[in-house]
Amino acid sequence: MGELLAWFEAARRDLPWRRDRDAYRVWISESMLQQTRVEAVIPYFERFLARFPTVADLAAARVEDVLAAWSGLGYYRRARSLHEAARAVVERHGGVFPSARAELLALPGIGPYTAGAVASIAFDRPEPLVDGNVARVLARIFALDAPQESAGFRAATWDRATELVAELGGRSAGEWNQALMELGALVCVPREPRCPVCPIRSACAAYERGLALELPRPKRRPTVIEVELHVALVRSGESWLMAQRPPGGRMAGLWELPTIEPTGARLLAEPEWPRAGDTGSTLVTGDELGSVGHSITRHRIRARVFAARWLAGPPGEPLRFASASEIAELGPTGLTAKVLRAAFARVAPR
Repeated sequence: MGELLAWFEAARRDLPWRRDRDAYRVWISESMLQQTRVEAVIPYFERFLARFPTVADLAAARVEDVLAAWSGLGYYRRARSLHEAARAVVERHGGVFPSARAELLALPGIGPYTAGAVASIAFDRPEPLVDGNVARVLARIFALDAPQESAGFRAATWDRATELVAELGGRSAGEWNQALMELGALVCVPREPRCPVCPIRSACAAYERGLALELPRPKRRPTVIEVELHVALVRSGESWLMAQRPPGGRMAGLWELPTIEPTGARLLAEPEWPRAGDTGSTLVTGDELGSVGHSITRHRIRARVFAARWLAGPPGEPLRFASASEIAELGPTGLTAKVLRAAFARVAPR
């Protein structure tokens, strides 16, 4: 244990959420870091904290503003849960984050990992945590030979993490948990672990047995779902026609260019667009400009982009024209941001 903590003291990255142990900052960072690279999270974290510097500010915000600040990170349910949990902290705990694991788990959207992170890092409670990096480190240290997606693997990693925290003997659980995560991020990496420079290789069963490249057992790849979308690019002066996604569905409340899924469930409650020359419609499409590729979890999206015209007066909700600066404030979907970047640069999407 001492070797790992000493290594972490020397090798730890200077990340903005590590500059203090404020529970709110720890919570926001850990929520953003789930399934997202550190390099991608840093600018989002800094902008989010500038816009909502305290849990009370987040609780008082409109959910639309929270989604806009989150836009581009994906997994938008996390942003909604952050907003709900912030309101719960204000209403139940007077705006002060609880330190007990049970109280943290009672907040919306907080599961065992996030509860362990906040309790240990912010409050130095002796609580374990297991994320992808920690699971990989523990699988190699203890030679856990089970598929990563199995219940047995998850239970074994949490059991081992709990045992290690119990063995700390009063040393900081927060530092220990961060050291495990950092080791997984910098040394005990997925494909080519850097075993020669690992500070704890002498205690690693996988290294001793020559299994470091084989463990943990890889997850089965999910079936890729191919999706085709049609996107309308409608310009009026320096503004673009935008549509707010309906409540209750994927990415509810976010803004996008008018979009339909012609061969499946439509993403907007709009009829399929007619071609130019048809009558009786307020939105008609013209030439196809190209296509944009985008991926969301296991969905591989090909978005065909069409030039289009709006033939009526000012549109009503869920449609509106918005300038580039207004779109940035609204929080567009990732796909919309890709299409608009090409449009703003006056380059047709390919």
